[in-house]
Amino acid sequence: MTQCEALTILKTGANVFLTGEPGSGKTHTINEFVAWLRASGIEPSVTAATGIAATHVAGMTLHSWSGIGISDSLSPADVDRIASKEHIAKRIMKAKVLIIEEISMLSAATFEMADKICREVRRMDAPFGGLSVILVGDFFQLPPISRDREVKFAYESKVWRELNLLTCYLTEQYRQDDNEFLGVLSAIRSGNVEEMHYELLMKRRIDFQGRTLETSVPKLFSHNADVDRINASELEKLSGKSKKFTMNSKGKDSFVEGLKRGCLSPEILELKDGATVMFTKNSPQGRFVNGTLGVVIGWDADGSPIIKTKDGLRITTEPMEWQLEEQGKVKASVSQYPLRLAYAMTVHKSQGMSMDAAIMDLSKAFEYGQGYVALSRVRRLSGVYLTGLNQRALEVHPEILEKDRDFRAASDAARDAFAEMSETEVTSMQKKFVKAMGGAWFDTSTKSESKLGLRKSTSNGDLRSPHITGLPGRLAETLQAARDSKTLKEVAKARGLTASTIVKHLEELAEIGKLTRTDFAHLVPFDSVGEIHEALAATSGDKLSPVFHSLGGRHSFEIIRLVRLMRQ
Repeated sequence: MTQCEALTILKTGANVFLTGEPGSGKTHTINEFVAWLRASGIEPSVTAATGIAATHVAGMTLHSWSGIGISDSLSPADVDRIASKEHIAKRIMKAKVLIIEEISMLSAATFEMADKICREVRRMDAPFGGLSVILVGDFFQLPPISRDREVKFAYESKVWRELNLLTCYLTEQYRQDDNEFLGVLSAIRSGNVEEMHYELLMKRRIDFQGRTLETSVPKLFSHNADVDRINASELEKLSGKSKKFTMNSKGKDSFVEGLKRGCLSPEILELKDGATVMFTKNSPQGRFVNGTLGVVIGWDADGSPIIKTKDGLRITTEPMEWQLEEQGKVKASVSQYPLRLAYAMTVHKSQGMSMDAAIMDLSKAFEYGQGYVALSRVRRLSGVYLTGLNQRALEVHPEILEKDRDFRAASDAARDAFAEMSETEVTSMQKKFVKAMGGAWFDTSTKSESKLGLRKSTSNGDLRSPHITGLPGRLAETLQAARDSKTLKEVAKARGLTASTIVKHLEELAEIGKLTRTDFAHLVPFDSVGEIHEALAATSGDKLSPVFHSLGGRHSFEIIRLVRLMRQ
């Protein structure tokens, strides 16, 4: 299934399991869906199975979101106690669409506990209390962590079956373009590793004993102890004085601690000239991504590190924010330079990254999927450097092999079913979903007011649409024009005003509580929302100049102001 086909299904409001191989675009697809929801006036609840995954999506762990914390089980009294907490109940009652990232790392027990809390709070005996649920992940990657090792995957839960999920299995590949390497990864994924695949990997074997390896290439290990030892040792070898950068934070302590645990940048970042580093966040303007490698080559006037990437690009870094958002509002944030020492990191923390190269010690791989995750981070076989390899590193969970065939078949069935529907039928389903969620459907092919839920103006100019009666004439006319038009330029033309003045009017309407997101969200180009939203989240303060420049001038100040209004 293509990303476009999956996005079409997601927009119908069906409960969906979005899966696919590493590099197939799961994160991109879900980000497009989230941007579409927000543009429609629907704020999703974005959660993840782990703290690291939660920081990637500016959300919180499902454990925190549902209030279950680290509990292994819940008694009826526990469910009642958690559901009675005001902030938990308010959060769940406000929710409309629940997204859970890295579902492979969520146990069936935790999945069911979150479901119980939602049913209790929402007083509805339906999966997750009737919420629209989107599950994202790949079960071939790291499985749930369990003390007793008898863990059950989320798909083994009764709740999974009750959700009647449509499976969207993405089959396109955007990370690897090396067919020989793709053959190795496919063999591991299908459980058909043969001698030829093993020999190809062993050609990438290097000697790690008694010599220093190339410092510009990160090393992946299965255990934290190896990572800490190597990072400290390599930094110590560099001459010169080190500089330390301390993370800043805002918000409730428990939320902040969760962000710190999940953030790939350390709480105290220690660097020296010549240190090999890795960026830990995506740049809004595309200068770097989570996983881009570089070397510290100096410091600017403010003491910020200057990085030269592998491609020769010089980047003066600035602190960026990792945020925890809920219902469109920032609940907590941490600020740090988006860097970490890149001499070594765990396979676990590498999940979700794309790397040009990596040195891997897979001789101590102990978990199904560890080797697959490590290898699939790298784009080409030429970027793989193996210092050790054991049998477990080439194994995926045997149970997943059979289940994967079911997922693929279910995805094919869903794709075929939607292919047989007319465009009118699919659009009707999407409209009903948006309306049921309290959002606004905007059809860019027509100005029909009925599709915006508006009343027409009477002949004497009495504007009777919601919030218009009683407003000053200039604001009432701008509000009506905003609702009637497709673009900001059209609104400005209809009113004979500048785009900046139109946005100022809308900001005034928002200040007096007479503006809703559905009044103006359609004025922002759909494909701009996600990028601008991320840039605003990554920039502290109220000034928009840094946001404008970080986006490379691709979007006007007026459009950026509109997206900021959507966030309020």
